[in-house]
Amino acid sequence: MTRRWLILADDLTGAADCAIAFARRGRSACVQWGEAGSVARKSGEQESGVQEDVVSHDADSRQLDPAAAASRHAALFDRLHHPDRPNPGQAVFKKIDSTLRGQPAAELAATLDRLRRRTGAAFAILAPAFPATGRTTMAGRIVVEGRPLEETELWRRDHTYATGALCAMLEGAGLRSAPIALATVRAGGDALRKALTKAAREESVAVLDAEHDDDLARIAEAGLALDAQESLVWVGSAGLAHALAAQEALPPAPPRGIPCGTGGTLVVVGSLAATSRAAARRLVGEPHLRHVPVTPELLLDGSEPGRAGLRDAVTSGLTAGDDVLVELAMGEAPDLALGSRLADALGALLAPVAPHLGGLVATGGETAAALLAHLGVDGLRLIDEIEPGVSLGLTRGALAVPIVTKAGAFGNADTLARAVHHLRAIRNQGSPT
Repeated sequence: MTRRWLILADDLTGAADCAIAFARRGRSACVQWGEAGSVARKSGEQESGVQEDVVSHDADSRQLDPAAAASRHAALFDRLHHPDRPNPGQAVFKKIDSTLRGQPAAELAATLDRLRRRTGAAFAILAPAFPATGRTTMAGRIVVEGRPLEETELWRRDHTYATGALCAMLEGAGLRSAPIALATVRAGGDALRKALTKAAREESVAVLDAEHDDDLARIAEAGLALDAQESLVWVGSAGLAHALAAQEALPPAPPRGIPCGTGGTLVVVGSLAATSRAAARRLVGEPHLRHVPVTPELLLDGSEPGRAGLRDAVTSGLTAGDDVLVELAMGEAPDLALGSRLADALGALLAPVAPHLGGLVATGGETAAALLAHLGVDGLRLIDEIEPGVSLGLTRGALAVPIVTKAGAFGNADTLARAVHHLRAIRNQGSPT
């Protein structure tokens, strides 16, 4: 029997890009958040979220301090981990940011502690590489597009730790580490299993190098063959999730029609990542697309007539059947401390356009989470992956429309345009093909 999975993520887009790895290989997968232990279903669907093959929960902990992030993960583990309901047991995947943003070490320490209390032992396999998006791990350090993580724009804009050295990160949270070099990973078989078994026996975190998807496939195969599955936490990004899902792939489900609303697609870009900004500039040149920039000043201090005018511009575009790009214009020196307030204010501003939506595209986990909360969405059913790290799902709750989510730094200058074309095909044909 195939395993069920509980994925604990620190933001919404990460929860989606890991869960989609399983959904696109024939497993039922949902994303949920907030206090509920299950995803509310629309009419006629009564199963609780714990009966999905894969439940991916957004802990919304990226912006928390280490103690608060650890406490939230411990509480979520206690509430959501159901190892015996139904059989087989539920494996645990701790999704972390592939560039180490947030509090991955503290969250992992809390998760291992809760698992140890249940089983008497706990260890982890950490492989954060996501080669399809240029993230690799060499000599126990994160590398992005061939450059050390510390030399990238992502690190300069937002980082938690002093370096991208994974063992140092873990030791700072009181965790023992067992580095496993690329040569051992590529040896595979008995050599790799022996190294992982030693880490399990010592209750350490095995830190594995990986440059290519084949490396992650070897790690997944060796880890799934270990005897101590009930004591194991998998730790990584969507690259590792895809490797694990491929080991237990099911026949693809028959295609189903995807419901959508009557209007155009709303594209919301709140991420500051250069990749998302370049994609927004590319999207502006698309036919039948309207660009509506919004400033922080309007969101936080602007007059109600000003906000109403912006909302009317979005509504008129959607009702005309055009796609609308709403871009948060942060300028050259953005105040990162305003991120949460701006995301919430943008979600509140756009909530009234819900009846006119045909589909959604949201970049950045914080932006997506705030927007969906204000739209009355309480979960996502994952359907497919448009490109690595870019997920297609269907919203649940007060609104049922197709949605594309993307981490801010994923993709390239054409990614948003491809997402919009994908949703146009769904609106026009009932499917993206």
